[in-house]
Amino acid sequence: MSSSEKKTTLVWSGMRVQVEILYEEGPEQMTLVIVPDAQADFSRGLLGEGTPLAKALLGQPVGGRVPYHQGDARWVRILAAGPAEETPGTLVAAERQERLRRNLEQIDRTNAIVFASSFSGKWGDYDPQGIENWEKQDAPEDDQPGQQKAEG
Repeated sequence: MSSSEKKTTLVWSGMRVQVEILYEEGPEQMTLVIVPDAQADFSRGLLGEGTPLAKALLGQPVGGRVPYHQGDARWVRILAAGPAEETPGTLVAAERQERLRRNLEQIDRTNAIVFASSFSGKWGDYDPQGIENWEKQDAPEDDQPGQQKAEG
């Protein structure tokens, strides 16, 4: 291959990509790994294939400048791309599902406490503290590390 026929690297899923996003206020550089959407976690640098940024990058050559109109961003420059050292497995999706489950439980608990603290019926008022005590009674022992059940 002659020097005029340099091999061009294109951006694909599973690659670690260093980009510079050109905003109206100035540029911002970041390094991301493009992954299937189920494995995406932007806070950990894992960009889902279905996101607008990934769609703009996929199939583009390193060194290219791609239009990217999201918010005040105007362009994305691809600085480097190569295979990711490691790609996340389904662990990210499982972690996300567990966080979602815990958050939904917290929402249900908060809703019950709000209801209990605002409801007054003809048989008496609800006790919000009673909800927390009831939850502690029903929780399996392994969900309460370091706590012993009160005898009574």
